[in-house]
Amino acid sequence: MHAFRSHTCADLSAENTGETVRLSGWVHRRRDHGGVIFIDLRDHYGITQVLCDPDSPVFAKVEKLRAEYCVRIDGVVKARDASLVNPRLPTGEIEVYIRDMEVLGAVTGDLPLQVFGDQEYPEETRLKYRYLDLRREAMQANMVLRSDVVASIRRRMWDIGFREYQTPIITASSPEGARDFLVPSRLHPGKFYALPQAPQQFKQLLMVSGFDRYFQIAPCFRDEDPRSDRSPTDFYQLDMEMSFVEQDDVFQTVEPVLKGLFEEFGKGRSVDQDWPRISYRDAALKYGTDKPDLRNPIEMQVVSEHFAGSGFAIFAKILEQPGTEVRAIPAPTGGSRKFCDRMNAWAQGQGLPGMGYIFWRDGEDGVEAAGPLAKNIGPERTEAIRQQLGLKAGDAAFFLAGKPSEFESVAGRARTVVGEDLGLIDESRFAFAWIVDFPMYEKDETTGKIDFSHNPFSMPQGGIDALSGDPLEVLGYQYDLACNGYEVISGAIRNHKPEIMFKAFELAGYGEAEVRKRFGGMVNAFQYGAPPHGGCAAGIDRLVMILAGTSNIREVILFPMNQRAEDLMMNAPSDPSSDQLMELGLRVIPQE
Repeated sequence: MHAFRSHTCADLSAENTGETVRLSGWVHRRRDHGGVIFIDLRDHYGITQVLCDPDSPVFAKVEKLRAEYCVRIDGVVKARDASLVNPRLPTGEIEVYIRDMEVLGAVTGDLPLQVFGDQEYPEETRLKYRYLDLRREAMQANMVLRSDVVASIRRRMWDIGFREYQTPIITASSPEGARDFLVPSRLHPGKFYALPQAPQQFKQLLMVSGFDRYFQIAPCFRDEDPRSDRSPTDFYQLDMEMSFVEQDDVFQTVEPVLKGLFEEFGKGRSVDQDWPRISYRDAALKYGTDKPDLRNPIEMQVVSEHFAGSGFAIFAKILEQPGTEVRAIPAPTGGSRKFCDRMNAWAQGQGLPGMGYIFWRDGEDGVEAAGPLAKNIGPERTEAIRQQLGLKAGDAAFFLAGKPSEFESVAGRARTVVGEDLGLIDESRFAFAWIVDFPMYEKDETTGKIDFSHNPFSMPQGGIDALSGDPLEVLGYQYDLACNGYEVISGAIRNHKPEIMFKAFELAGYGEAEVRKRFGGMVNAFQYGAPPHGGCAAGIDRLVMILAGTSNIREVILFPMNQRAEDLMMNAPSDPSSDQLMELGLRVIPQE
């Protein structure tokens, strides 16, 4: 017999009755029933009930076992009485009578968290003792799901003619939208490598090298502020690139891969077959975000004309200023003062003075509008708003006014809250949308500086001629894919012509010499017959998070950092030793 097991804890059934078996695993739960000790023995594959009575030669040893001891047991498989069969367990028809037992790994001290049960623990505790947290059923399922998703992605990419290539982990610093993690060089004192924010330049160089279809499950490193759906240090993405393609070719290649993946792992939830293409400007207008959740049917609309010169002085005065507007957030079935007051309080919690609202109800002469705002603008204007928004009695609408750039994100969050609170979101589906026509540039409102708003290596729509006018009007062949309110893919058709690249970077304040210094390898390569190419990257962690039905990305990462970018289990970041600093020619300047 094998030293540790003849079967896993999910293998045994009534067919094994009478056999002597060997199992190894952890004590999931221990129960003492009048001198007979029952143990749920757990391994990665499942649970088997084992028991020990006083007739067993190892009864005294079994009595000392506690939760999470790692043990090997030898015993005889016996069928359970029909009244004791546990239909919830695949092994519920049998139990194993222990005849020998060995402790493979004891537990010393109290467990910082219990594996059995569904107790809630602070995330800091879970991350510090992640090896225990990962033993829990839900976490095991999440990590198996992640592994299966990655395997499926690889199969699907190979099936459509892509090959997987590995790109470097140590490279040069590159301005790609986030802070780099720098790595000091011992061999070149005072100089630094960087961990790649993405394999962006390398995958483009692969296209120049003649590799037609590339993909990689790539680790990426970015020093970013953490949030629930983003890791603050590193993450993985399905990185892909194709030569001789236009935007539509990328979409037609990626869609079947993602559709198949979500159909395979979506647990019965439907996958939208029609993926609309929405311009960035329309997404901002209708949804207040460039990653809209289309399961929410609410679409915002501009209703400025109904407030201009109206009796609602606050909005009327705002609309006298250039670049301002009023947007409405429809709220079907939200037509009660209680709900409207609740949303108004929510807006105040977001730092706003509140949100104007109107709700409609049945009146003596038909549908009538109610609320302070309705009284200020009068029945004709409120009826015009209702008609424009397609609302009826029992519905409501909320209003925000000002420069869209100042209230758009809050409006987007309000749309989400309204949809959630009113039960309008269809939780049974995955809704995808391509967001296209991103602006190439954005302006810092404080400094007035023009910078890239997306990937700096994207081809501007209209080529070099488009770069001769207002930078803020330039659109790029850039695109994102949104799913259920999350960005899951970002990509672009690349700028493969040096003269266009120099001009594009010049508008963002980078001279030709700076571009050659930072991207010399790619600029040089583009002088030797670079093909048109494009691609995208899908966030593996985020895809798995959505499929797992959680909004916390750390639930699908084996050993994540906490929200302060700390690894509590491995004690990182840590202080370097004096010898390490000396060898690298560095010293740490304390921060005051």
